[in-house]
Amino acid sequence: MQYPVSIDDLRGRLAIITGGGDGMGRSLAQLLTRAGCHIAICDLSAGGLAATEDLCRADMGAETRLSTHVADVSSESDLLRFRDEILAAHDTDHAHLVFLNAGIGGGGSMIDTDRDEWERTFDVNWRGVYLGTRVFLPLLVAADWGRLINTSSVNGFWASLGPDTPHTAYSAAKFAIKGFTEALITDLRMHAPHVECSVVMPGHIGTGIVANSSAVVGIEISDEVKLFDDYFRNNAPTSSDEAAQVIIDGVLTRTWRILVGDDAVLLDERVRATPTQAYERSFAGIGITPDER
Repeated sequence: MQYPVSIDDLRGRLAIITGGGDGMGRSLAQLLTRAGCHIAICDLSAGGLAATEDLCRADMGAETRLSTHVADVSSESDLLRFRDEILAAHDTDHAHLVFLNAGIGGGGSMIDTDRDEWERTFDVNWRGVYLGTRVFLPLLVAADWGRLINTSSVNGFWASLGPDTPHTAYSAAKFAIKGFTEALITDLRMHAPHVECSVVMPGHIGTGIVANSSAVVGIEISDEVKLFDDYFRNNAPTSSDEAAQVIIDGVLTRTWRILVGDDAVLLDERVRATPTQAYERSFAGIGITPDER
């Protein structure tokens, strides 16, 4: 087994990316196809996938294979179909990298948020990773080496958007992803030692998650939502391209815990330093505020 030590070593390998229609998934696809890595991406948005494909094909070599697939990651049948389409399109029985990146925001309160919205948020974020692991882990095991990369969040170690904003569905899902991936470290070491895993915990990344999440849970994308989406995307301290580079660097250095963004690093330090104060009103005042994330 020769684990890659540079991005050039990924040439000719196959990477699977969920949530590739925008944001970090799109940036990962562009970065990897430029390196000659074969890519299979899925997303709920056919339009987003088409845009990602156009961007990738404009900058990739003729021998690089790229396939796009519409799939809902919270549906096991969709993921199984996605897997079968990958195997046919890429004429393979294995993959080397699986990025379970798809996610949405929303579902804030257990008390005043609609249950369907709450559960949709939880299912896309958590079940998308759990079911994705069930479906794609055998492809990694079938390779000579493999890495599973699961996207959690800073809200996987700090379940808050500040003292006045409930954030239960998203935070619960992201905590689950973090714990699940950490538990896989030992499981893989014992049963498939040539496969490793990483948990990615981004801070505020410039993506379209606000508008995309509204569409997924069936909320009208109003002018107010559009304004907030523009603000969230364009005022982030870390771009999706920068985030993708941090993630790939972590993959190549075999890092199991990948913090993305200076805000994520700072918040992690503060939560670790004063865990019992993390949900006090004063914590947000001296730490990372919602606007900064």
